[in-house]
Amino acid sequence: MKMNNAISDIERKEVQQVYKQLLKACMPLMKEGDIDLIRKALSLTALSEGKIARNEAGELKIKESLEVALVVVNELGLSRVAVIGALLYDSVLEGDVGVEKVENDFGKQVALITRGLVKVGELYSRNTSIKNENFRKLLLTFAEDIRVVLLIIANRLRTMRSLALYNKDDQERISSEVAYLYAPMAHRLGLYNIKSEMEDLVMKFTNRDMYSFIARKLNETKRARDKYIKEFIEPLEKQLSKQGLQFEIKGRTKTIHSIYNKIKKQNTEFENVYDLFAIRVILNSDLEKEKAECWQVYSVVTDKYQPNPSRLRDWISVPKSNGYESLHTTVLGPDKKWVEVQIRTERMNEVAEKGLAAHWKYKGHKGEKGMDEWLANVREILENPELNAVDFIDDFKLDLYDEEVFVFTPKGDLRRLKKGATVLDFAFEIHSEVGKKCVGARVNNKNVPIKYELKNGDHVDIQTTTNQEPKKDWLNIVVTSKAKSKLKQALRDIEYKEAEIGREMLVRRLKNWKYELNDQLLNQLVKFFGFKTVQDFMRAIAIDKIDFARIKDYITKSERKEEEASETDKERSAENFVAGNESLPDDDVLMIDKNLTNVDYKLAKCCNPIFGDEIFGFVASMGGIKIHRKNCPNAVDMHTKFGYRIVKAQWTSGADATYQATLKVTGVDDIGIVTNISQVISKEMKVKIRSMSIDSHEGVFEGNVTVFVDNTNSLSALIKKIKNVKGVYSVSRVGA
Repeated sequence: MKMNNAISDIERKEVQQVYKQLLKACMPLMKEGDIDLIRKALSLTALSEGKIARNEAGELKIKESLEVALVVVNELGLSRVAVIGALLYDSVLEGDVGVEKVENDFGKQVALITRGLVKVGELYSRNTSIKNENFRKLLLTFAEDIRVVLLIIANRLRTMRSLALYNKDDQERISSEVAYLYAPMAHRLGLYNIKSEMEDLVMKFTNRDMYSFIARKLNETKRARDKYIKEFIEPLEKQLSKQGLQFEIKGRTKTIHSIYNKIKKQNTEFENVYDLFAIRVILNSDLEKEKAECWQVYSVVTDKYQPNPSRLRDWISVPKSNGYESLHTTVLGPDKKWVEVQIRTERMNEVAEKGLAAHWKYKGHKGEKGMDEWLANVREILENPELNAVDFIDDFKLDLYDEEVFVFTPKGDLRRLKKGATVLDFAFEIHSEVGKKCVGARVNNKNVPIKYELKNGDHVDIQTTTNQEPKKDWLNIVVTSKAKSKLKQALRDIEYKEAEIGREMLVRRLKNWKYELNDQLLNQLVKFFGFKTVQDFMRAIAIDKIDFARIKDYITKSERKEEEASETDKERSAENFVAGNESLPDDDVLMIDKNLTNVDYKLAKCCNPIFGDEIFGFVASMGGIKIHRKNCPNAVDMHTKFGYRIVKAQWTSGADATYQATLKVTGVDDIGIVTNISQVISKEMKVKIRSMSIDSHEGVFEGNVTVFVDNTNSLSALIKKIKNVKGVYSVSRVGA
């Protein structure tokens, strides 16, 4: 933490302004003496060992704490306890005040939250990466008290809002972490506004050009969009008012990140994305009239505009597991444009915006049970000691997004599962033993296999048999985190038993040959027979995949040729070293992390970086450095899972090197268009083509062209030239 005794007048005014905003926001939550507690908490936050405390970006810690507390109140709707916890977080973490003092001065609830926040802070201070076992402890701390999660999300949102003040490396690290974990977690907790803002801010700092492009386009089309929304809304307002409903109706432009996803998914231009906005109707309804009045609005909307029946989403009758309730439909508006309409009440809207926290205001209402079930499921995954860190985070993330399917047990009980869940997922949802013995099911009185994908409203009766055992290919069938976790555990148990049998067989046979099993011999055998682990080797023995005659032959030959084999290994290593270096670019093309010297590097094939691209290095598991583009499709995954293996890299000179790049081209399937494109590339631009593949369907062609270019400027010029070819729709670089 930075320390600086100087505080400017501007900073002082900013702190006073945020403090006043916080007090105003907290007024409805205040009890007698609460303002004194907030002042006391702030006095502990303001100083650290008598000096003004600042964060990594140079901001005043007291301002940061106040702004986090403001997010906690205004955007999460949490109570005074969480506000005081947010204000005390840094002073406790820095050791300026103990948790015992917090409990004495502020009460047990504040101390409980602070203790959880301190645990999180300690884990982060150990450079916690997702591959690190500390990450499991981090998320387990989250699951102990949901308010800890919410406060950390508030902290990350506030950090993202001020990310421009951080250096570029910190921007990439924080953005990757937020994109990978905290935005999905906010989504899962029903914090849709926060999730959307996080995704937009991540895009702003990781894909700035596209972010600015879409923002500019939205601004340019705002007047036409507002006019259309007004035209769409006016007849609905008149009809709803006639029916005596109290309501608010407005248009809401979709987020830049969601628009970008549509552009990518539909492989189209901005101008061709039709659903840039949605219409939201918010009713002021009594609790007992909510459902009826929402359907009344639906009737008015669909009487005026033609609905698309396949786009009706009813989350009022059966809410999502994070408590989200709303009625969605898509209708054909003026000028034959499809428009999404969302219908909900003020209570539903507050739950949609403030997520889990809003349930405490409407205690006991729908959705709370689903969230409790999810948290119980998360704890179950977290507490499985057999799950390694990477498998664990993959399983955990499965449960972060909440697209769901609703099915019934034979007794009529409703069960929620992830969309795409199969009969096997449902079996593990009932019980792990039912999952392990599952052979199929009767769905709606028809026999179906274990891989049958469940649909909304299915009645499912699982069929089991005692001689059934879990199989490895079942991992390709299940999609829920609970099923994957339970299945992996069951497979590990089976493999462990088989490995123990194999070990006993090997020890017995070696004893007959007058040999003893030791670690050195075992490692040599594992390597010789091509297995990754000792357990895999032992299992292979148990299931008769390895002939004992081959093991004996290896041991006897090894005894005779140990020295010769050792020398051969040295020669082979030297040859590999030389051969490996022949394929590397010249040393003066790239500069890799100044702390590293004499490192081998190669350009990654997943994104094919070329001179001029922003790049980074990744330490490969087999040694050497792989150079990736910063917008490589795998970049976020590498930064979050293996952040400790990332190294800085930058181009120094292009030398005389050429680099491989692949372009995706789409256009009208006219005679001669492919010839025109290839002539532009090879004759006009003097660029060498390595390969070209074209596929045509219903009058449209799509092809990949791989070329050799000097740098990004050459590539940009080439893309521009190809776009100008008559009949070409779009040109984009593959791996962007």
